[in-house]
Amino acid sequence: MEEGFAQERRKPRVGTVSGLALMTGATAMTAVAGGHHSVFATILLALLALGMAHAFTVEIQRQAHRRAGRWGRHDVVNTVLLAGWAVGALTVAALPYPSGPVRIMGLLLTFSYTAACVYFVAERRRAIVAPASSATSSVSESSPV
Repeated sequence: MEEGFAQERRKPRVGTVSGLALMTGATAMTAVAGGHHSVFATILLALLALGMAHAFTVEIQRQAHRRAGRWGRHDVVNTVLLAGWAVGALTVAALPYPSGPVRIMGLLLTFSYTAACVYFVAERRRAIVAPASSATSSVSESSPV
């Protein structure tokens, strides 16, 4: 596969992508929403959210680069859940009663979830097309002209 991505052999999963998305967003919200946190606790929560964001990105890559050669039910569910988290974060940012930092974090999470959704769809489509195009090129290379 291109760019060093190996195809994942695991079965498709739904809970890991959505769960990591929710945990990352909730940790980030907790870091900015808790007004009584010490500076150390806020920094620790922010670093935890960054680490979870990395795990979230890696899980998106794993789910996108599975061996299944077609777009499946799990892919649709993952896409819908990521889009749903983006809408939920936008709703929090649009409500009139959250504080300024919570609204800003809601907007950042909206952007992040939308980017994750687009990234998942793009990577999954690339993973589906790559084996078909490599099989076509290997057939054309092996046939005598």
